[in-house]
Amino acid sequence: MTTTIPTQVLPHGRGLPLPVPATGGSVGLDLRAALEPGRVVTLGPGERVLVPTGLAVAIPVGFEGQIRPRSGLAFRHGLTVANAPGTIDADYRGELKVALVNHGRDAFEIKRGHRVAQLVVCPVAQAVLCPVESLPLSPTARGGGGFGSTGVG
Repeated sequence: MTTTIPTQVLPHGRGLPLPVPATGGSVGLDLRAALEPGRVVTLGPGERVLVPTGLAVAIPVGFEGQIRPRSGLAFRHGLTVANAPGTIDADYRGELKVALVNHGRDAFEIKRGHRVAQLVVCPVAQAVLCPVESLPLSPTARGGGGFGSTGVG
């Protein structure tokens, strides 16, 4: 399924390639750092930074945008999205920004045009919670088991 997303390139994002899937089977669109030319942001271990992308989008109702880490940056450098996945709601019209955190041991330099995260657009349902005295569902094998209740292996 393909969904067209109206996208505004902001002044500081001009000159950067528009995000596109890297391969025919890719779902993520690589987001680039829209820093001023020549500016370098050094992200030390344990530090967080908000990286501008120079893009604003109009996600259609019934969809959400998700800002996700890039696997290579996460594995090689410990760089990830602090609120992964970050949600872009259908009614948000501001600039997409990426909250990056460095969980690695070394500082990481971010420059203009670096691919720092990916955008995935997914269909979603808007939930309405309805209070009840007890759940009408039949018991499940998991029941109320929470964190770690299904084991490791």
